[in-house]
Amino acid sequence: MAYTPPTDAELATRFRPVFARIAEGAAQREHARALAHDAIGWLREAGFGALRVPREHGGLGATPEQLYELIIELAEADSNLPQALRAHFGFVERVLVEFTANQRAPWLRRVADGAIFGNATTEAGEGALGQLQTRVFRENGAWLLSGEKFYSTGTLYADWVGVTVQRDDTDPAQWRTLALVRTDAPGVTRIDDWNGFGQRLTASGTTRFDRVPVEAAHIIDFSRTGATPMTAVFQLFHIATLAGIARAIERDAVAFVQPRKRVFSHGSGAVPREDPLVQQVIGQLSSTAFVAALAAREVARGLGEIDRLRLQGEPLSEELLIDVELRAGKAQIVVTDAVLGAATRLFDVGGATALQESRRLDRHWRNARTLASHNPVIYKARVIGDNALNGTRPTFYWGVGTRAPASN
Repeated sequence: MAYTPPTDAELATRFRPVFARIAEGAAQREHARALAHDAIGWLREAGFGALRVPREHGGLGATPEQLYELIIELAEADSNLPQALRAHFGFVERVLVEFTANQRAPWLRRVADGAIFGNATTEAGEGALGQLQTRVFRENGAWLLSGEKFYSTGTLYADWVGVTVQRDDTDPAQWRTLALVRTDAPGVTRIDDWNGFGQRLTASGTTRFDRVPVEAAHIIDFSRTGATPMTAVFQLFHIATLAGIARAIERDAVAFVQPRKRVFSHGSGAVPREDPLVQQVIGQLSSTAFVAALAAREVARGLGEIDRLRLQGEPLSEELLIDVELRAGKAQIVVTDAVLGAATRLFDVGGATALQESRRLDRHWRNARTLASHNPVIYKARVIGDNALNGTRPTFYWGVGTRAPASN
């Protein structure tokens, strides 16, 4: 079957009105900490979640490049929403890349029909590095799921949740197991207890599983040994979201300055928009938004190349996968610093008026700082430096936990 993605114009016509509607209430949602159920519903109705689902499965068949361009635009409207949907799009990509042909079709059909998938991966506390406390186990011939996850991003908005679990009959160093359950299943409890100072509407709280029944076909094992595009997929969501925040910073700075009449006695213009120093700040903010989007597009281009080879049935070389992984790391480092700087520089365009809580201009720094704290950038910089100096292969599979003390 020929692979014919939609045109960029078709996607813009479909989604830009939705993004505009979302942007209208973004600052107020943030101010009131009102979860974005309505906004998620508008995206669902427009088919946004099915962007990457192939047309033959009922989706829109968009390319990776098109997906991430839209993620930048959505992040400009409200940066909470791309992160809330990161697990969903990551799941869709995993279905396309790592599920077998027999496993793939029913999950793609669910997404095409409007299902949203959430995340339950990370466990809080001092569990051992590389081990999970959340388990699937057999009892009286049935599979059951028990455990607790934190940072369950997007799960309060989701219909299904993908739960990373330990199972006794597989080696966690070789295999990762994903259990897929409905969020309204008996034994599933979702708690809105994310208390970070940024990205507060991403529904990133605790999810508990108490002997939740799981169908055998909904337990998926995938390898943890070879190179994969999935880490770049997930990282690019953060990069694209930061690029969208950079655009929102520029937008809000311009909107703040243009109507202002008050100036400082030691300023350099009759009104702020004519002050060359203010113009310089706006130019710096605009340039940051431009470069951040370019970096995101460069990573997306690499993922697009991988996707086209996959569709043609061509093998994916480790060299290509490593190249895209390194691109994502380099983009993360540069974009993080640039956008955090822009989110601070924003306040140079005005005085105390810019600090009014009703404007919520602080949300751009808080949200960017929160995104930058995921997959800590200092470790990505070290990996890239090690590769440049020593040719060391990047690690595609990693986790968090407490490292066991070295034995004597």
